[in-house]
Amino acid sequence: MARRGRSFRSIVISPLAKPYALSLAMLPVRAAASSPVPPHRLSAGVTDMKFRVCAAMAATLFCLLSLLLFPDTGTQAAHDALVLCAQTVIPSLFPFFVLSSLLISCGASEVLASLLAPLMRPLFGLSGAGAAALALGLCGGYPVGARTAAELTESGVLPREEGERLLLFCNNAGPGFLLGICGGAVFASPRAGAALYLIHVASALFTGMLLTRRLPPLHPSRTVSSAKREHVPLSAAFPAAVQGALAGILNVCAFVVIFQVLTCLFLRTLPAQLLSSLPCALLVGFFELTNGVMTLPNTRAGFLACAVLLAWGGLSVHCQTLGALGKSGLSARYYLRGKAVQALLSLILSLPALPFLFP
Repeated sequence: MARRGRSFRSIVISPLAKPYALSLAMLPVRAAASSPVPPHRLSAGVTDMKFRVCAAMAATLFCLLSLLLFPDTGTQAAHDALVLCAQTVIPSLFPFFVLSSLLISCGASEVLASLLAPLMRPLFGLSGAGAAALALGLCGGYPVGARTAAELTESGVLPREEGERLLLFCNNAGPGFLLGICGGAVFASPRAGAALYLIHVASALFTGMLLTRRLPPLHPSRTVSSAKREHVPLSAAFPAAVQGALAGILNVCAFVVIFQVLTCLFLRTLPAQLLSSLPCALLVGFFELTNGVMTLPNTRAGFLACAVLLAWGGLSVHCQTLGALGKSGLSARYYLRGKAVQALLSLILSLPALPFLFP
């Protein structure tokens, strides 16, 4: 029986097992040759992922605990945010949302593109297809510029790669916020509001000129869309524009409310003597623009901080921007880089204005 067992293994099992074992032995070698992953990099990636997960969980638990400990603060913050949306956000943004959709649907954006193309190409290395996004972004406020760029991309007027580069500098604060809130309420000076707006526009344009030139040049076929589009009649374009603007404004208001609540809960946990400090205002403005600006002092340092915060926009604005991109396929890979550079340029451009505004 022992001899038969050995004969069966040698005749049947061994010929079948050897190729299988050989193939298993070669699998790690082939995988390593095709996509080598050093052990230290794999360990660092796992550690970084664990840190992000733990940080997100800790932040979520902190917000939940704060909301349970200070329910009145959260409720009042949500109420104030809804009032802000009703009195400021919706009246200032909703008309621009409707207007941007109508410009694209009726073909007016193409007329604007042909007019501004001689400026867009030499200044930013882009075609005039995104001129409407830049113009409305400088007039309408956050996130009108990004939303217009997304709509232009969805409609086929603006190529995706060009739209992503346009996000570097087309999404900006509006003149109503800078002149009314910053100039009137914070610094009690129309000149300060006008100076902030000029600085804001200049920093956005300089950001576009600096950063778009540092990127690889676009292929000519990717800069101009050759597809012929049929313009939508006004009877169909207007209802669609209003409905789309309603969805967009709800997205903006939702982020305004949640960040207002989170910011007020965070301030509730701080000592009272820190609430009026400039570092606290900068920290709050990093997350939510309006609250950060409203707590700034009427000083030279406050003016510089205001210019920086306006250019940065805050995480609330960034979330609104990501929501505005929607299904356009646009990536925000250049967006945050542009806002950081614009904040630095705003700080530099604000320095010469200090002697005239704060003698």
